[in-house]
Amino acid sequence: MSAWTRWPAPAKLNLFLQITGRRPDGYHCLQTVFQLLDWGDLIEIRSRDDGQIVRHGGLPGVAPEDDLVIRAAHALRRVAGSDRGADIAVTKRIPAGGGLGGGSSDAASTLVALNALWRCGLDEPALAALGLRLGADVPVFVRGRTAWAEGVGEQLSPLDLPERWFVIVDPQTSVPTGPLFQAPELTRDAPATTIPRFLAGTQTSNAFEPVVRARYPRVAQALDWLGGFGRSRLSGSGGCVFLDVADESDARAIAKACPQELTAHVARGVNRSPLKAALEEFAAGASPSW
Repeated sequence: MSAWTRWPAPAKLNLFLQITGRRPDGYHCLQTVFQLLDWGDLIEIRSRDDGQIVRHGGLPGVAPEDDLVIRAAHALRRVAGSDRGADIAVTKRIPAGGGLGGGSSDAASTLVALNALWRCGLDEPALAALGLRLGADVPVFVRGRTAWAEGVGEQLSPLDLPERWFVIVDPQTSVPTGPLFQAPELTRDAPATTIPRFLAGTQTSNAFEPVVRARYPRVAQALDWLGGFGRSRLSGSGGCVFLDVADESDARAIAKACPQELTAHVARGVNRSPLKAALEEFAAGASPSW
């Protein structure tokens, strides 16, 4: 049995999100920007020779067979034809149901790490395609770049954005995505926008925000409180909200003032995922750190 290795599973923010239509298969067509962060979950993995894939810990109420991390490991083993196993432990920092991509990022890091540990040899496009079977947000984490996204979120164009800091407020309210997509008041026919319009600062809205605000009072409270410092926004389908600020000291001062019933985090936006650096460390013979 090999030694434990540590792999980052960074969170993301949706800097804007709109729905431009619906496909014949029922999925919605989106436009969004995924901003990767230098903060997130920790995945610890060690390879096993007996073919077993064993989850250590895990989310309360989530059976191992429903855990995206375990599903990712089994999917990779099937595609690669591997007979290896793994012990997998996840340290959760990203709130579940917060719109920060925690489950998708965990799955992506598992795919990338096991592809290296098991020496499967799949390239990045193949891993991203495999990740798409697990969830629409998985490919952006596999590819590891802040990106403009279209389709269901899998059509990615890397973006280099100026460095910025974010205050992320967790209202400790998990918001399930499925019911939001069914909400009659959700705007599903927004006109398509462009990367230049986003970069010019004219595109910052989130189609889910008015729906979530009306249905989840704690999220509305978080939006209103953080909105006292600037333009607060919902990430993804919620329930976490965020504010971008010029520097770290301002971000930490705002987070320190967070009401007791809410939880604030400070994170730096990055154009390149820390998972990329971890993979390079592993390839160079070093133990990935996070």
